[in-house]
Order: sequence, then C-alpha cells, then structure tokens
Amino acid sequence: MKLTQLVTKDLIKLNLEGLTKEEIMEEMIEMLDRAGVLEDKEKYKQSLYRREEEGSTGIGFGIAIPHGKSDAVKKTSVAFGLKRSGVDWDSLDGETAKLIFMIAVPTQNAGDEHLKILQLLSRKLMDDDFRESLLRATNVEEIMELFEQMA
Repeated sequence: MKLTQLVTKDLIKLNLEGLTKEEIMEEMIEMLDRAGVLEDKEKYKQSLYRREEEGSTGIGFGIAIPHGKSDAVKKTSVAFGLKRSGVDWDSLDGETAKLIFMIAVPTQNAGDEHLKILQLLSRKLMDDDFRESLLRATNVEEIMELFEQMA
C-alpha cells in the first residue's frame, strides 16, 4: 500500500485555517466530504470524536493523526493538512501539531487497513528530515512527491 493511493491532490491543504483542534478537524472533514469520500459527514465526525475521547491522536513530533472508522466512509482515504503555526492537539510531548493526517476508513476495512496506514505514516514520520521536508513544501506537487517516498 502506498500513501499516494489514498491521498489525492484535493485532499491536501497547505495552509489550514482553523485555530483549534476542533476547527482543523471540521476543515479536514469538509475536504473529505467535498472529495466524495464520505456518505454521511456527521456520522464520520462522530467516529473521529469518539476516537479522540479514547486518547489524543497527537502523537508528538508536531504530528496528529485523527482517524475514524465508520460505515459513513465510502472508500479508505487520507487527508493531509499543514498548520505551520501549530495547533494544540493535547499531544503526549506537549508540542503543537503542524502535520495533520486524517484517516477515513470504512467499517468493513477497519482492522487491518487502518493499522497498515498508521504503520506506514508513523514509520516515515519519525524521520526528522522527512518531517522538515513536508513543512518546507510550498505546493501540492511537492507534497505528493514526498508521499511517493512512503512505502
């Protein structure tokens, strides 16, 4: 599985506008909805918030990976957003989140596929240089090229 199979250009936003975790989540849910990934935006949103209640998806290193499994999702997808100034995500290390990956997975694919995506992301995102490259990107094409390296 490659990340570029799950992220399309319309699921990338280089300048997220939200100022809070909730506003950013709304913005990214909207991206997924506009891209035709969601059957029911509200139902997917509920799955995201349920997961956040279990524990923050701010994994540290300036990264947040909010994710939801729901039958409101038509096809497995990942939205990516940059918040260069950072947003408080209750991360374990206290850092603000700048790189946000929102995972949407249909319930029937939940177990295995969801874990593979988390593995794929976390493996490459532990690389300081890779994170810096994402933060320095100035256009969607650069982001897609970087995602191409994630295998």
